[in-house]
Amino acid sequence: MTAHRSSGPALAVVGATGAVGSVLLQILSQRADVWGAIRLIASARSAGRVLAVRARETEVLALTEDAFDGLGEGDVAIFLTPAEVSAHWAPLVTARGAVVVDRSAAFREDPGVPLVVPEVNADAVRDRPRGIVAGPDCVTAAMIAAVGALHRAYGLTELAVSSYQAAGAAGRAGSEALRRQLSVVAGTSLGEQPGDVRRAVGEDTGPFAAPLALNVVPWSGELRADGWSSHELAVRAETRRILGLERLPVAVTCVQVPVVTGHSLTVRARFEAVVDVAHVREVLEAAPGVVLVDDPQAGEFPTPADAAGTDPAWVGRVRASLDDPFSLEFFVCADNLRKGAALNAAQIAELIAGEYA
Repeated sequence: MTAHRSSGPALAVVGATGAVGSVLLQILSQRADVWGAIRLIASARSAGRVLAVRARETEVLALTEDAFDGLGEGDVAIFLTPAEVSAHWAPLVTARGAVVVDRSAAFREDPGVPLVVPEVNADAVRDRPRGIVAGPDCVTAAMIAAVGALHRAYGLTELAVSSYQAAGAAGRAGSEALRRQLSVVAGTSLGEQPGDVRRAVGEDTGPFAAPLALNVVPWSGELRADGWSSHELAVRAETRRILGLERLPVAVTCVQVPVVTGHSLTVRARFEAVVDVAHVREVLEAAPGVVLVDDPQAGEFPTPADAAGTDPAWVGRVRASLDDPFSLEFFVCADNLRKGAALNAAQIAELIAGEYA
């Protein structure tokens, strides 16, 4: 299949049958139609399935070199695949002249690959010597539009965050594990005695380090030096890269919570200037990709249930730090499958498509 500029660039979605892929296909059908042909690619076991995208039934192709035939300059491939798959296939696609938008961790630390959240650093998309643009981890993506807007207004000097991560970030395996565990403990007196939940769940913790039902798990990723997890260090490094603050002090604690969809974070940000909360609200209300929901007296503040199925980051509980006039505290939620992954990839791809319009 050959892409034709008159009908828009071609788009390949690799990993189309996964959890993020399903959301991306919905998003492509909801946003402005900038694409010509769209082809769907997945592992061999998913090949032959038929999925709907832009109201068209499209057969899923197996991930082989032939699946990319016809892709060339101006075309885009979005990879929603594990890092090892992206690392192998992305260079083969860019060798054809197409641009790769990769959602995995394979290229996020590569200095030749821009790490992009369009609301914050859209201009970085153009600087891609390897022909690849990376998107950040879903936790970073959930907070960075708000943090970036505040940085532009006040000059960020320090950041401390704790994440409350949805099970769905671990893919279908994470969501299914949580649902299995909840079904085990539902309608019982489990949790009244120490160890009840762990005994009921047993070894079936799924992709999590401990039972997630009726529990929180202060761990995500692999062990690194001095007790930090790989996920915590990744959020730190990605925040620095996206904001262009390579020496920014960042402290991160990642926590898994029994929520299916929607990441939340508490954020403490310190700035060069004294914080004016009234002005902060104005900044956040004007920030692209951010919705301010902040009236605790009326019971209005964001929760992951509110953010699920929506595009923006929802921000609330905005308040000046009690002991430091240069610091601000707030809470933010975002759908980890949409803004945390699929939407960010779609936005980057659209920026690239615009270069060839």
